[in-house]
Amino acid sequence: MGVLAAGSTPAFFGQVAAVVVAGAVIAFVCQRVGLVPIVGFLVTGVAIGPNATGVVTDREVVDAAAEIGVILLLFSIGLEFSLAKLAAIRRLIFVGGGLQVVLAIAVTTAVLLAVDVPWEAAVFTAMLVSLSSTAIVLKLLAARFETRAPHGQVALGLLLFQDLAIVAMVLVVPMLGGDGGDPLDLVWAFAKAIGIVVAVLVVARRLMPPVLEVVARTCSSEVFLLSVIGICFGTAYLTGLAGVSLSLGAFLAGLLVSESRFSDHAFGEIKPLEIMFSGVFFVSVGMLLDLEVLVDEPVLVATAVAGILVVKVVTTAVAVSVLRVGTATVVVSSLLLAQVGEFSFVLERVGRDAGLTPGDRGDDGIQAFIAAVVLLMVATPALAALGGVVRRRAAAAGHVPSSLGGPAHDDELDLDDHVIVAGYGSAAPAVIAELRRSGTPFVLTTLNPDGASVAESLKVPVVLGDASKIGLLERAGVRRARLLVIPDDEPETAARIAAVASAAVPGLLILVRTDGRDDVADMAMSGATHVVSGDQSAVDELARAVARIVAAPSPRPATWDVVRLDAEPDACAHVGEIRPVVPTSQGCEECLQAGDQWVHLRACMTCGHVGCCDVSPGKHATAHHAATGHPIMRSIEPGERWGWCYLDRTELGGGGEVTAGAPPATERALQEGHA
Repeated sequence: MGVLAAGSTPAFFGQVAAVVVAGAVIAFVCQRVGLVPIVGFLVTGVAIGPNATGVVTDREVVDAAAEIGVILLLFSIGLEFSLAKLAAIRRLIFVGGGLQVVLAIAVTTAVLLAVDVPWEAAVFTAMLVSLSSTAIVLKLLAARFETRAPHGQVALGLLLFQDLAIVAMVLVVPMLGGDGGDPLDLVWAFAKAIGIVVAVLVVARRLMPPVLEVVARTCSSEVFLLSVIGICFGTAYLTGLAGVSLSLGAFLAGLLVSESRFSDHAFGEIKPLEIMFSGVFFVSVGMLLDLEVLVDEPVLVATAVAGILVVKVVTTAVAVSVLRVGTATVVVSSLLLAQVGEFSFVLERVGRDAGLTPGDRGDDGIQAFIAAVVLLMVATPALAALGGVVRRRAAAAGHVPSSLGGPAHDDELDLDDHVIVAGYGSAAPAVIAELRRSGTPFVLTTLNPDGASVAESLKVPVVLGDASKIGLLERAGVRRARLLVIPDDEPETAARIAAVASAAVPGLLILVRTDGRDDVADMAMSGATHVVSGDQSAVDELARAVARIVAAPSPRPATWDVVRLDAEPDACAHVGEIRPVVPTSQGCEECLQAGDQWVHLRACMTCGHVGCCDVSPGKHATAHHAATGHPIMRSIEPGERWGWCYLDRTELGGGGEVTAGAPPATERALQEGHA
């Protein structure tokens, strides 16, 4: 195997880098203007593809990554399936979803047959139109916290059926193209698929749980991730050898893992890879779009967009109406599912290999279809917003049910305003006992199967997996949580969990326990809002800290909270020495030791030392500066956020620079008897 020389670059790397960098930049811009990242990926593909700027001309590497993206996307969807889940919302799935797919296929086929499209191409095109975008719709619902709303539950049910239907469509399409298109061949293909599904279910029930148990006991995210990827790719490869698509194999692999208790763990590990590779998939879709078709065939593209939009809205509305969920829910669901989905591109590739094209129009049909799908995907957020207007007006009139009775998408637990305890070690039981005593809802996350078993035996709700992965935290409902407690992890792991959680949910209260004061600043910089240091607080202090937070309607910073000081970069020459700190005591340290009284507490923004102000007899804050040279103190009195630089004699964060040599405004008021 050759080794790259220093400074050399593989031939493919420039184009891969262009895909990743352009995808990140354009997706960021789209997100800032209110569009989902998937739209950004599509736009990226259009912009850098061979039909536009030509930054990427060799599609082989991109296509290979896109295939991996499809496999991981179907695997992650398989992880979210379970027989119990299907049973719980079976009416939404099989009645609503089944009727929507059948109606969309029937109506589209009839329209195309009326314009002399051969029946094989008509049915193939109808299958493409019948599918909606699981990725875009679920991301929109999650971003708007509407997954549990009636229209969210309806959309979920219909999308789940579509995801199941794609399995059958992948089997049928090659036969429509004449690839052994004998009725007996079709029966044999379905029988083989059913046999594979049965085999997977048997393995899922009997073999996979103990295998994953052994892997999970290593408590190694790397080993678990590689094992899960191995299951995904291995199952997909074996089903491919059996003559069934890789996509079906990936879905079955996800279903296989979903029947074990490690599905949440697997989902958390696989999600970042799925996001990255499925992003490349959408980029590759955008690269298919030839902008010239918008100029050369505007009528064809406009007709395709209008036709798809009308068919999807009408057929979805009829299907949802049968469920008797109310007019507003019917309208909102129809608008939400009016686009064509990502799996239609997978199916289109299968059809292309079988000699089928949309509308039987060859390359023009492919380009018109791609253009219509991309445009409808881009329009989905606007259609969802229109549906939101309808829903709000109906809700104001009292015409929207609060729930349809079935469970929503289980990316997150059905908890709200709850506490997440990340890790089950020596300190966690005390925290859990306090939460139970106060009646606060909570969930435990742990990477250790043994710890999970112990917690489950105590009737503690558990999500197995690595809490430093956003997918796992989302499973635990971090976006609706009141508090995240990290009681036991190693400092590096705890800091990583705090950083991931604080970035995902700005403003989330995060309580971390550390073994020593050396880790306090690192925890604060990682996003922790409360820190209990092991060298000054026992485990029971952690439990008391949890009790104080959950008991307060609007928890305010306490003396053991992380203290920060916001100051303009040029406010003084020593702003760079400010760091987040945890106060070293609940009162002036010197006054506490001497049994004296103090006036107004100040915290050193270098080490966290707590002293009293200059109005106090001891003037211990100033004395601490004189002894250590630490330049900046901050008031930690309730409602006060200003600091004072002793060296530059400047007030920070509370009004800027004051008269040289003068004490801060609050202390001037005290001296004058006004505070």
